Amino acid sequence: MIEVAAAVIQRRDGAFLLAQRPAGKVYAGYWEFPGGKIEPGEAAPVALARELREELGIEIGEPYPWITRVYTYPHGTVRLRFFRIHEWHGVPHPREDQAIAWQEAAAPMAAPMLPANTPVLAALALPAEYAVTNAAQLGVAEMLARLEARLESGLRLLQIREPGLSGTERSLFTEHAIGLAHRFGCKVLTKTRFAGADGIHFTAAELMALAAKPQGLAAASCHTRAELERAMALELNFAVLGPVKDKSPPLGWNRFAEIAAACSIPVYAIGGLTRADLPAAWRAGAHGVAMIRGAWS
Repeated sequence: MIEVAAAVIQRRDGAFLLAQRPAGKVYAGYWEFPGGKIEPGEAAPVALARELREELGIEIGEPYPWITRVYTYPHGTVRLRFFRIHEWHGVPHPREDQAIAWQEAAAPMAAPMLPANTPVLAALALPAEYAVTNAAQLGVAEMLARLEARLESGLRLLQIREPGLSGTERSLFTEHAIGLAHRFGCKVLTKTRFAGADGIHFTAAELMALAAKPQGLAAASCHTRAELERAMALELNFAVLGPVKDKSPPLGWNRFAEIAAACSIPVYAIGGLTRADLPAAWRAGAHGVAMIRGAWS
């Protein structure tokens, strides 16, 4: 197993840095996330800081652990430990004959891309916030009004979960909410198949009984490592893990980090969180935060 630390260096506008492998290296000309091999006995964050200093001439701020992918090439099997970097000192510039480029999310993707990095691009496209509707408590009209306000301010991933509404109310609300969300380019997951929805969010029990990932977006609620392992085996788009703060007993950030460590799919933290909890979530290895009440306050 070749251990590698890789960096998703991301600007505030969402663009991220890619490097092109130079002539003379395996897969020369292919694009990848910058980084390099972890030396024996070296911690992954330390290796990452060293590699980025050597390759790009920058000093990085806090590296946030993200996802881990294992890929087998003809020359060997690689375990890529991805970290997200939001702050750095210096201007990235190539120091090892490689080309570098800032990749904008909406622009055509640099090609060819190293095969191990392709699934990472889909994960990177997920926003940092996953909002869950709360119409039963707020009221349908108020929920739709708050949803529209959040969509206008950039909300791009939504779960419609309304067990407190009657069947007819829930159906009408879901139809209206999907139409509203899609006007702003927001993806919508529902608890069961619904016309127009972009995917399904499964309960933990449904996840453990699931035979295969359905078409479209697929996510699941998890509370244990075994459930996360099942979500990874099915290659779901993401999972939600909690509760971090509310309910009894809460996981807390340390336990969350233990359960979510080295996951191959993005994991959102949930349970009594607000947007102010995002840095703590990143430090614990979360992709972002999922919120019910916190999304609409």
